[in-house]
Amino acid sequence: MSDVERTEFELPKQVEPSASSRMPEAAVDTRQQDGEQDAETTLRPRSLDEFIGQPKVRDQLTLVLTGARKRGVTPDHVLLSGPPGLGKTTMAMIIAQELNTNLRMTSGPALERAGDLAAMLSNLTEGDVLFIDEIHRIARPAEEMLYMAMEDFRIDVIVGKGPGATSIPLEIPPFTLVAATTRSGMLTGPLRDRFGFNAQMEFYDVPDLTRVVDRASKILGVTIDADASVEIASRSRGTPRIANRLLRRVRDFAEVTSDGHITLESAHGALAVFDVDELGLDRLDRAVLSALIKGHGGGPVGVNTLAVAVGEESATVEEVCEPYLVRAGLISRTGRGRIATAAAWLHLGLTPPEGTLGLH
Repeated sequence: MSDVERTEFELPKQVEPSASSRMPEAAVDTRQQDGEQDAETTLRPRSLDEFIGQPKVRDQLTLVLTGARKRGVTPDHVLLSGPPGLGKTTMAMIIAQELNTNLRMTSGPALERAGDLAAMLSNLTEGDVLFIDEIHRIARPAEEMLYMAMEDFRIDVIVGKGPGATSIPLEIPPFTLVAATTRSGMLTGPLRDRFGFNAQMEFYDVPDLTRVVDRASKILGVTIDADASVEIASRSRGTPRIANRLLRRVRDFAEVTSDGHITLESAHGALAVFDVDELGLDRLDRAVLSALIKGHGGGPVGVNTLAVAVGEESATVEEVCEPYLVRAGLISRTGRGRIATAAAWLHLGLTPPEGTLGLH
């Protein structure tokens, strides 16, 4: 192989879960794990039956996978859309587990060149699941190569440069691409159209999040009262990842201050220590609301101004804080800027002035 070919096939920046790239056969005891990532991995469900919430997506995906198994073919490519923390990566792992095949993992930002993607595709075996997280951030040359790979299971590798460049067709085994995105609107039409199944992951309600907390507490070996589970779930912003994280922090508080059993009182105490209020707002969320209301009379205010006021990047305010504040009915996004609703004023213990949005 020439030097040019070796450049084309440099190994991509990818994240391999293990040598076998398979889901673990049994849950790991998190009392033996030190890192947050280890605990998060342990709490992931390993099958569609274990997966809590998203009933419509689970039912649809079951049909897609079962139909493909009965026909003896690889399933259609799957696109998972939705906010962070709702289980898109977990769902990709479950798909590989349900198909009893290997899972190869990478991310859009890691695929900077077509050669990165070519190297990964050339290492696939028949039936593998390729998971690309944040696919909306994939580089355009790699995206264009992905079109042909998804549709025809082949790619064209360019060898050489300039007038002497040669295109070599490379057949790749049938595979299933599972892609995740938090910004589905940024996907190009040609890429979106090549997915046979598009799933929109929705925020969780409190009953489902309570089941998530109860399941996680059993895996962590923690005893918890029913009202404490509901309290943690209600402050988790509709997101299982946040529910699991809050449970671990409440567990720490209960172990340090009492016998480790989580009661409603210990849940309240822990959430107060970690600055999570009754609506699930954290310090940054409240700082944004305070800057909007106390600093600018409730708006309208541009996101850049709010970011400067709280000492954060505008992207952080817009992508991390705003989605939940809007969904909770605390702020409204308008063409002139962000406006605090009456509920936001009341949440900060202030009286909203006449004419405030949502004031009846």
